[in-house]
Amino acid sequence: MGKIILRLDRVMADRKMSLNELSKKVGVSNVNLSKIKTGKISAVRFSTLEAICEALDCQPGDILEYDKN
Repeated sequence: MGKIILRLDRVMADRKMSLNELSKKVGVSNVNLSKIKTGKISAVRFSTLEAICEALDCQPGDILEYDKN
């Protein structure tokens, strides 16, 4: 069975956006964004994903990657 890999850190680095700045724009705590960034979560709400994509001007596929191995 594959797994979902979160690439939020890469997109944030590309946009030169800090965790604090993203947290303010998205309205999600630093702790929760950090968990998303490090992949230590089991689910992400679509509303949170939408807010992250809006703040980073990206697509969900830029943040989420499926690894079937």
